[in-house]
Formats: sequence, structure tokens, C-alpha cells
Amino acid sequence: MTSVLVVCIGNVCRSPVGERVLKDKLGGAHVESAGLGALVGHPADATAAKVAELHGVSVAGHEARQFSVELGDNADLILVMEPEHRQKIAQSHPHLSGKTMLFDHWTERKGIPDPFRRSQEYHELVFGLIEAAAVGWAEKLAPQGGNQNV
Repeated sequence: MTSVLVVCIGNVCRSPVGERVLKDKLGGAHVESAGLGALVGHPADATAAKVAELHGVSVAGHEARQFSVELGDNADLILVMEPEHRQKIAQSHPHLSGKTMLFDHWTERKGIPDPFRRSQEYHELVFGLIEAAAVGWAEKLAPQGGNQNV
């Protein structure tokens, strides 16, 4: 597994934070992010960036971009934040459905809620869910993680 695409809606809160946390946990893997309804060109949400920074994760330089079939085709694994995101990708690009999974597949399997325009405390909650889920993926995907089958 060398290329992971993390997807949410706007690509300004969950997916950029998930991208950076997962990239850190996986080391050499290529991790990117995109949004199904991206706020194209926007930086990461200020509150999401602040909370990430408080946890030692930088989203500096992030620019939101739109999910595309090309991005999906180039990824070995597509991790979405909500079950509905997976359904949307499967409906519009059925050939990607086999490699599209929930970001929290190894933890809650409920999806990670959108903190956009919510309180810093809510962003903290979401960061915790993202971090725990990233640890789960790292245990499965990193070379020292043992079983690499998803």
C-alpha cells in the first residue's frame, strides 16, 4: 500500500487533518486528500488547523481540492469520513468501490462527524476520532503492522 486518498466533503477540516495524521503514522506512504464538494483553493479551516497544531500536527500549505476519478484511480486506498461518502463514490465511480473504505474502519465504523463551523471542543473530539482511526490503519498498513490485508 503506497498511496492513500483521504476524502470528506469540503476538504478543509477532516480530510486534511486525516491526511497529515495518517502520513505521519505511515511514514513512507503517499497520502493526499480531496473533497466531494471541495472548497477549492481554501486553506484548512482555522479551528481544525489550531486543534491539529495543539496536537503537533501541521496542516500548513493545505489547499482544498475536488475529488476526481483520476485521484481515485491513482490511489491504492480511498478512505472516506462517512458511509454516505462511500456510497457517493460507488454510485458515480463503481470501479472505485472495492478500494473505498471508512477512515474509522478499524475503530468505530460509524463515520467521523463533520466539525465545520463547530466549536473548538467539537474539533477536539473529531481530532481524537481521526487520530485513533489513523492508528488503526497504521497498524494494518505499516510494514511493522503485521497483517496488511484490508
